[in-house]
Amino acid sequence: MSASAGPAAVPPLAGFTVGVTAARRAEELGTMLERRGAVVQHGPAIRIVPLADDADLLAATRDLIARPPDITVATTGIGFRGWVEAAEGWGLGAALFDALGAGTLIARGPKARGAIRASGLTDAWSPASESSAEVLDHLLSQGVEGRRIAVQLHGEPLPDVVESLTLAGAEVVEVPVYRWEPPADIGPLDRLTDQVLAGGVDVLAFTSAPAAAGVLRRAGERGVREELLNLLRGPVLALCVGPVTAAPLEALEVPTVQPQRSRLGAMVRRLEGEMPARARSLPVAGHWLEIRGHAALVDGELRMLPPNGMILLRTLARRPGRVVARAELLAALPGRGNDEHAVETAVARLRAALGSPKLIQTVVKRGYRLALDPAAGPVPVGGHCLHGDAV
Repeated sequence: MSASAGPAAVPPLAGFTVGVTAARRAEELGTMLERRGAVVQHGPAIRIVPLADDADLLAATRDLIARPPDITVATTGIGFRGWVEAAEGWGLGAALFDALGAGTLIARGPKARGAIRASGLTDAWSPASESSAEVLDHLLSQGVEGRRIAVQLHGEPLPDVVESLTLAGAEVVEVPVYRWEPPADIGPLDRLTDQVLAGGVDVLAFTSAPAAAGVLRRAGERGVREELLNLLRGPVLALCVGPVTAAPLEALEVPTVQPQRSRLGAMVRRLEGEMPARARSLPVAGHWLEIRGHAALVDGELRMLPPNGMILLRTLARRPGRVVARAELLAALPGRGNDEHAVETAVARLRAALGSPKLIQTVVKRGYRLALDPAAGPVPVGGHCLHGDAV
C-alpha cells in the first residue's frame, strides 16, 4: 500500500465548500477559509441599515443627555460606535459622553467593550456568555427599581429584555442605532440556498443570529424551509461563531458547531479540526482513498472530481468492496433516464479524475465496486466494521 502524504500535504479544508451568510466581514472570513483550501460561496442573508439620520435615535440621544441614565447597556461594538459617530455628527458627542460616563456602562460582549473603551469610557461588567439573557439576569439580580436604563439595540427590538426590566420597576430608554433588513439584492442568497439544496455545499457559516433567521425566513418565502432544515440536521454542517448566533438554529433542533471563543479566527480553526475528521478514508487497490465534500485524496493528493463522478464515488463508498448494480448507479445520477451508457461514461471520467483506474473495478454484467483491499482490516461503514474477508 502506498504511504499517505499526510494531512500536512493538503490544506485542511481542501475539497470542502463553505457557504458564508455574513453581511459584515464576509471578505475577511472568506479569505481565511480559502487560505485553508475551502471553496467559498457567499450569499449575504441580511444588511445593516445605519440610522444616523433617524429621528428616533436623535430623540433618544437628546433624552439621555437631558436626563442621564443610571445604566447603559451596549449590545454591539458596531452599534455603539455608530451611536457615538451619529452624536458627534449632530454636535452632541461630548454631551453624550458626559451623560453615559455619569452612570454605569455594561458591555454585552468584547466587541461592545472595545467600542466603549475606544471612546474613552469605561465598562463595569460584561457577561461570559455574551448573551442578552445573562445581561438581564445580572441587572435583575442587582435590582433595577427606580433606575433609568438605556439599552442600545442590535438591529432588532429586545422585547423580552425591555419588558422584564420595566416590570421590575426600571425606566427603559431604547436606543435604535441600526436595523437588520434583507439584502438589497436577494439573488446571491437564493443562489447559495439552491446550492445547499442541490448538495453542493458542505458547511453553512453564520456570524450573527439575524443572519441565521434571515436564511430561514427567505427559505420559508420560497417554500424550501423544511428541506433546508432537514439538510442542516443531516449532511450540511451549521457553523456558528457563538451561542447567540446558534440560538435560532438550535431552537429548531439543528445541531451546530461553535468555537470556545466567539471570534472569526477561532471559528475557522474549529472548522479546520472538524472537517478532516468527517472525511471517509478507505484502503482501495493499494492506495488510500479519502472522500471529502466535493473532492477526493488519493495517497494524500487532492483530486477534484466532476459532480456526477462525486455522486458515483459516494454511492460506491456506501458499500466499499461490494458490487453496486448499474441500475442503482444510474438512479443516483440526476436526469439520466434509462441510459446505462451514462453510467459507463461517468465511471470513465471518475477513473480519469482519480488518476488510478484500478480504484474502481468493473464486475462484468453486474456493475462496479470500489476495489477494497481484503487485507486492510476492518473499515467503518455506517457505524459498523466491514472486514476485508467479507467483500
